[in-house]
Amino acid sequence: MTTKKRRARKAYATAKKTSKPGSGKRFAALKRSAAASGARNPAAVAAAAGRKKYGAKRMAAMAAAGRKKKK
Repeated sequence: MTTKKRRARKAYATAKKTSKPGSGKRFAALKRSAAASGARNPAAVAAAAGRKKYGAKRMAAMAAAGRKKKK
């Protein structure tokens, strides 16, 4: 495993422990980790993992809250 991948995965593990679901920090960290692993579309990888973990309804609610917060 390269250093870049290792750092990205470690950052994700830290974000997973320290941030609450729905804050967006976990999503961003997972996106960076997927990008370091060579994913073509890291946001899609993170979204698919979120839907698998939280379900489509809850993930959609968190995404809507994130978009609302961004404005």
